[in-house]
Formats: sequence, structure tokens, C-alpha cells
Amino acid sequence: MSSDWILLVLAGLLETAWPIGLQRSQGFTRLWPTLWTAGAIVASVGLLGLAMRTLPAGTAYAVWAGIGVAGTALLDFMIQGQPFSWPKALFIALILVGVMGLKAQTPGA
Repeated sequence: MSSDWILLVLAGLLETAWPIGLQRSQGFTRLWPTLWTAGAIVASVGLLGLAMRTLPAGTAYAVWAGIGVAGTALLDFMIQGQPFSWPKALFIALILVGVMGLKAQTPGA
């Protein structure tokens, strides 16, 4: 896996972190969750930008967003106590399959 793909995966993981921080900031009224959220957003978008040096924009953005959506939903189940259901798990799996398919179809990946 190239270094830009590694940067993209890291950016996607940070994309999962900031929505949780955003919720915990309670409308930006709590200092530390607000700072965490802002830092995670800046780092996530910054790494996405670096990954786009060689990766196609559409693929990079879709993979970044897919990791973020699926990761945030999984964190909701695991640490936020949201109810789990098999249909939700199936749809999260479909997002991840799409992300893997995009990577597989990207030349030079």
C-alpha cells in the first residue's frame, strides 16, 4: 500500500473521531471536546489533501467519507450505546465493501 493510501486511511480514522467529539462538545459549550473536534477536523482534511497528491479526488473523497461514516456508526454502537441491529450492520458492511472496491479499482493502488 502506498504512503498516500496510508495517509488516506489515517484521515478516514480521524474522520470518525470528530463527530463523536462534536457530540460531546454539546454545541461547542465544552472546551476540551470542542478543541478535540477542531483538531481532528483540521488533521483529517489535511491528511486527505496530502493523500490527493496522487490519488484521484473522487476515489479519495469517497474512501475518506466511507471510513468516516462506517467508523462513526460503529463507534456509536460500541461507545455511545446506540442500539445494534443486523440491518444497520449490513448497511455499514456495504459501505465498507464500496470503499474496498474503490481501492481495488484505482490504478496503481
